[in-house]
Amino acid sequence: MLEHSHLEGSSPLKPIFRPPFLIVILATVISGGIGLYTIKKIQSQAAATKEQVAPVVQVKTVTALGRLEPKGEIVKLSAPSSAEGSRVEQLLVREGTQVKEGQLVAILDSRDRLTAALAEAQEEVRVAQANLGKIKAGAKKGEIDAQKAAIARLQAEQDTEIQAQQATIARLEVEKNTEAEAQQATIARLEAQVNNAEAEYQRYDKLYQQGAIAISSLDSKRLTLATAQQQQAEAKANLRRIQASKDQQLTEAKANLRRIQASKDQQLKEGRATLDKIAEVRSVDVAAAQAEVNRAIASVKKAEANLRQAFVRSPQKGEIFKIHTRPGELVSDNGIVEIGQNSQMYAVAEVYQSDINKVRLGQRVRLMSDSISGELFGTVDRLDSQVQRQNILNSDPTSNIDSRIVEVHVRLNVPSSQKAAKFSNLQVKAVIEL
Repeated sequence: MLEHSHLEGSSPLKPIFRPPFLIVILATVISGGIGLYTIKKIQSQAAATKEQVAPVVQVKTVTALGRLEPKGEIVKLSAPSSAEGSRVEQLLVREGTQVKEGQLVAILDSRDRLTAALAEAQEEVRVAQANLGKIKAGAKKGEIDAQKAAIARLQAEQDTEIQAQQATIARLEVEKNTEAEAQQATIARLEAQVNNAEAEYQRYDKLYQQGAIAISSLDSKRLTLATAQQQQAEAKANLRRIQASKDQQLTEAKANLRRIQASKDQQLKEGRATLDKIAEVRSVDVAAAQAEVNRAIASVKKAEANLRQAFVRSPQKGEIFKIHTRPGELVSDNGIVEIGQNSQMYAVAEVYQSDINKVRLGQRVRLMSDSISGELFGTVDRLDSQVQRQNILNSDPTSNIDSRIVEVHVRLNVPSSQKAAKFSNLQVKAVIEL
């Protein structure tokens, strides 16, 4: 009872959570939730944006296929166009020979003929100068006699040279007929062998069809027939070669005969004209004689130029890569020899037109090939100004995506040039460092 009275006499308890305080707490929780949601949303958007932006990869090299070649490319040394149809008489180099600029490489078979033409032209100069001197000195009986003697000498020379050349022509015709007859006899003998081999083959073929012999026996006869036919074909080809060679020699000999006749006729004509005019010295005669001297000198210079063309010289320093024409052969369409300056090697890289704007002079280049141990090094030396079609294709066809390229010339350094000197035209992979 006392306890109850105490409680009733006490003051009433105040509530702990009042309404304003609850509102403040609720607002704080809601604001924090909204802020947290906003932060998470911003972070999600930033992450999505970061995922959408592709990473930028910086290109540091340009790769292309290329080939090795010597400085100045490979030169095909041939005979002058005026020496068309000439043969190589002497070849003074071998493959791998190092040559200097102007070094004699080959001598053509036209040398002897052109040497004789030069000697003849020089003789004409001496004759013309002698005639000029006589005209200037005036007419004397001794001079007239001397001129007559000169004419007689020219006549004798003409007769002698014509007879000698006619004898040469006759000898060539005899040689042609003799060699042709001998070759025809060989062809006839081989034809008999072919006929015999063919008959044997037919007989063995029937026996084989009848099952009387093995296939090896038939094959042996077939081989014998094929061999005989091949020998016959070679003999016929040799006959044509003999005839062509002798016909060419006869043509040259007959042309030389006509030249001798024309030359001596001209000299005799000039000698007789000089004899007619020798009795009187006139300025017009002196001028005419001087013109003859000048003409003869011009002929000598022309003969000297023609003779020089019989001696084929190297236009540059380098190495003999390949020989196309051997002694006794006509100069081929590929020339006589190939020369290259492999002391300084280059690489020609075919860079796609889409990458050429990244290439600059002086950039460092690495070159690789399975045929050369290690890497080769060089620098970009020149960029061509022409876009052209790709010549070197990758073994993987899917990598040949651009058929238009620009050639980039890479100068190899000294050690790399020495390693690459024996590998002209070798395909390489070039990596140009940007």
